[in-house]
Amino acid sequence: MEQNPWLTDAVARVADSPRAIVRLFAAAGRHTRPEEDARTRLLLALPPETVPYWIDDLYRHGDAGEKLAILTALPALPLGAEAVPLLHDALRTNDTRLITAALGPYARHLDQHAWRHAVLKCVFIGVPLEKIDDLDRRADRELAAMVSALRAEREAAGRRLPDDAHRLLDRIP
Repeated sequence: MEQNPWLTDAVARVADSPRAIVRLFAAAGRHTRPEEDARTRLLLALPPETVPYWIDDLYRHGDAGEKLAILTALPALPLGAEAVPLLHDALRTNDTRLITAALGPYARHLDQHAWRHAVLKCVFIGVPLEKIDDLDRRADRELAAMVSALRAEREAAGRRLPDDAHRLLDRIP
């Protein structure tokens, strides 16, 4: 893999001075492709004890691409459940990219109630359920009841539930 001199320098600058990430994280999209990978490398260059502060700050002030990069990087970062509020924020949007990223591997930190509602939102707005990490293990009867209620609502309105939601219902005992 070819090294990008800008990224190599940016990673070194963040490791030396974490505050540099503010400018460099935003600039990554102009200097690198894929920008999500570059932004993950910048986040990994931060001192571990500062990661919760910086991801919160960068997420809150970032554009959709920067938020997506943070959500995608969460499983690789030295975090426990500190970033769950970022997942909640992403799940309140209608940006299917952010919702999908929020339901990646880091979603293991979401409590079951919030996770079920996120899955239901995916069914409602058409996010393919195959994109949800750990769906088969976490899906339970309460989720099945929620999806079944949505199905009844849709059928009453003359609309169909997506095929993957029907398949999900077939898999839940």
